[in-house]
Amino acid sequence: MQLYRFLTGPDDASFCHKVTEALNKGWELYGSPQLTYNQETKKTQCGQAVIKTVLGKTYSPDMKLGAE
Repeated sequence: MQLYRFLTGPDDASFCHKVTEALNKGWELYGSPQLTYNQETKKTQCGQAVIKTVLGKTYSPDMKLGAE
């Protein structure tokens, strides 16, 4: 089974830690990181897609993808 997540967060160290944690749990980067500027909060937001192959399981919409 192939899993997909899109990680988001502020453009700071906490986002880098979120992506690093996912990589250390076996997720792989998928595509390029994305940046957008939020006019209301005056902050830059980051996004990064990650994928992971999990053997022996079947996808269900009830899955908590971060737990895999």
